[in-house]
Amino acid sequence: MTFNLKDHLRTLVELHAPSGHEGAARAAVREAWADLVDEFQLDGLGSLIGIKRANAPTNPPRKIMLAAHIDEIGMMVRDVVDGFVFIYRISGVDNRVMPAQTVMVHGREMLPGIVATTPPHLLSADDRRKYPNWDHMVVDVGLPHDEVVKLVRPSDVVTVDAPMIELAGNKIAAKAMDDRACVAAVTQCLVNLQGMQHSWDVYATATVQEENGGYNGAVASSYMIEPDVAVALDVTFAPQAGVSGDDTSEIGGGPTLSIGPNFHGKLRGAIKQAAAALEMPMQDDVLSGRSGTDAWAIQVSRQGVPTALLSVPLRNMHSPVETADIRDIERTGRLLAHFIAGLDADFLAAIDFTVNTATE
Repeated sequence: MTFNLKDHLRTLVELHAPSGHEGAARAAVREAWADLVDEFQLDGLGSLIGIKRANAPTNPPRKIMLAAHIDEIGMMVRDVVDGFVFIYRISGVDNRVMPAQTVMVHGREMLPGIVATTPPHLLSADDRRKYPNWDHMVVDVGLPHDEVVKLVRPSDVVTVDAPMIELAGNKIAAKAMDDRACVAAVTQCLVNLQGMQHSWDVYATATVQEENGGYNGAVASSYMIEPDVAVALDVTFAPQAGVSGDDTSEIGGGPTLSIGPNFHGKLRGAIKQAAAALEMPMQDDVLSGRSGTDAWAIQVSRQGVPTALLSVPLRNMHSPVETADIRDIERTGRLLAHFIAGLDADFLAAIDFTVNTATE
């Protein structure tokens, strides 16, 4: 099949699908994966699972789960006053970047709007030195009050409406790059696997509700799949002004592989070996505690799942201009495909804690 990663990513990031309302993204992923997997499953929370069966299966069959979340950060209508829509975040939206953004109000019909706040001329000197909080921002949809209240109700969802922008140096900027850049990487993996032999069944999972925190779709989907091993995919911080270099991975420097108590050391070592065989650049990301990703939930599913975390470096996280390097996304997908192609019947024994105490 002909596959254009950038076009696929554009389709994903320009959709509107915040936490708990992932239907549009789920439908787009299902369409993209239709010719790449053998069947689909849906868990009770709405995560989409595309299953690509092994073409040289082990006995007994083995499963690897790839998990990337399809929800995005978003807002919710709090009230309508004098025709203006007051909003509040339902996940990690940064109020500092919201003034003057274009948005979509998911009312009884979709309404384009703009986020407005008090003009600087009318602010006190003290208020001009502060970022507006949610009480001082409204969405203007351009309609009179009577029409707005017919179309918009408290609890309706609001999402940023922004196109993907191509920058110089293979960079792209968009909303929802967290985590649809990694969903696109999973698609790239499935595309690459079309021409490869693999002995493990692949459960490509587009999870829901990750941005809500611990109550995410990965809990339900991993419990349903019962994977033998899992790789979660998410974004991580790239260097930018005001961000410590100790907390970042270079954008364009290849995928990041996490180290920490959330991650299985031997599984991590096997992924590093696959990257070395490809002569692919790879970066380390040290996380001493909770990763804040699907990996945190998957590792404790049922009796426990050996889990790794691959990440794509991202600038401007949780903003309408999240910026990534398209090469990092492609490399992540290609690495996953080659790692999966190398899994055999003995892999679980090779990473068993009881066989060898070494972590890598």
